[in-house]
Amino acid sequence: MGDNSKKRDSLNFTMSLGDHLEELRTRLILAIVGLTLGMIICLIFGQHLIRIIEMPYNNLKSKYGLGDLMVLAPVDAFAVYMKVSFIAGLILSSPWVFYQLWMFVAAGLYENEKRYVRMAVPFLVILFVGGTAFFIFGLAPLILTFFLRFSKFIKVEPAWTFEGYVSFIITLTLVFGLAFQTPIVIFILNKTGLVSLQLLYKSRKYVFLGAFIVAAVVTPGDAIPQITLAIPLYLLFELGVLLSYLTKTKT
Repeated sequence: MGDNSKKRDSLNFTMSLGDHLEELRTRLILAIVGLTLGMIICLIFGQHLIRIIEMPYNNLKSKYGLGDLMVLAPVDAFAVYMKVSFIAGLILSSPWVFYQLWMFVAAGLYENEKRYVRMAVPFLVILFVGGTAFFIFGLAPLILTFFLRFSKFIKVEPAWTFEGYVSFIITLTLVFGLAFQTPIVIFILNKTGLVSLQLLYKSRKYVFLGAFIVAAVVTPGDAIPQITLAIPLYLLFELGVLLSYLTKTKT
């Protein structure tokens, strides 16, 4: 730990605050350029993206006798279109954005530590995209089914709006994309010495319980969505432990 502290002091001495700020500015500009290009591309294909987001709803329409999604104000359709394009642009440009983020972090690391950064970036992208796909195509239909059944149970006719439905879907899509970063967070915490493998091993039962508690809060009342969410959350933790263990055995 003392050696790492000396290395940090040496690095801080050679890299001034101005250098750090200049590096941050450059990376932010590059990230924004990539995000803007991604958003422009998604604006062109926005209609197709909205059809993908509507798929879970449309697949349940005939079974539950649902009507088409409605807009309640003139600006709603346009606002949702722009929101979808922005979020989709963020997902599309996420490899580039993550790369710029990690390159800024790498500027303050030594070569042996940069190796872990380069190792983590591909996983960040894969897990982020995987998390969004998992929610839209796997979990969203189960969650929507629960809310539709609950509406029927309390004898309320569901008449969902376009803005409300899309906001709900893309918000949880981003949440799951970020939640799927768990293995990389664990990996980095372990490699920086903040969390040991022994502590990770001991915390398994608590993480397992916590995964089901989170699943119960997010998908209340139905066991199948809870299991569908809890198991992947716990497996993400185990993946982080596995990555930490494999890299430990090679060093």
